[in-house]
Amino acid sequence: MGRVTEHEENPNNGTPVQQRGTPNQQTGVPASQFAPPNYQQANVNLSIGRPWSTGLFDCHEDQANALMTTIAPCVTFGQITEVVDEGDMTCPLGTFMYLLMMPALCSQWVMGSKYREKMRRKFNLVEAPYSDCASHLLCPCCALCQEYRELKIRNLDPSLGWNGILAQGQYGSEAPTFAPTNQYMSK
Repeated sequence: MGRVTEHEENPNNGTPVQQRGTPNQQTGVPASQFAPPNYQQANVNLSIGRPWSTGLFDCHEDQANALMTTIAPCVTFGQITEVVDEGDMTCPLGTFMYLLMMPALCSQWVMGSKYREKMRRKFNLVEAPYSDCASHLLCPCCALCQEYRELKIRNLDPSLGWNGILAQGQYGSEAPTFAPTNQYMSK
């Protein structure tokens, strides 16, 4: 009863059009083929993207950064913002902004989560294991360490700063890119 075996020919383009029934699970035909012509699918928020290179709680993989982030998370945040903003925001300015927000009811998680989201979008990373806000609210040092490691694994070492990364790319190393094309390197 659930299988559809009857097709009618569409006089406009000669391709078969499904008129009734449900899609056959074994055919691999997308369900959208069976939708009416004016039907638009609901916007479903799925966690789609590439996984992070390291886990949120893998701080032991870069012990120097973990120690630095524990002592002065504002410095790690400043380094990350300079790289994510491609030099538009300097490390000292990012550090100062994070430092200013810490005494204000521990509101540094707002800035941290915004930059985590910006970084995820650039690299098409999945928002996991927690949302950006939850990661920076519940375990800010772990979130900063994970972002730092992700950049470093992608040959964008935050400790070098944006100008250092560009210089590294000019002298024979792989040029840093956020996307498949070099559209970000035109600055």
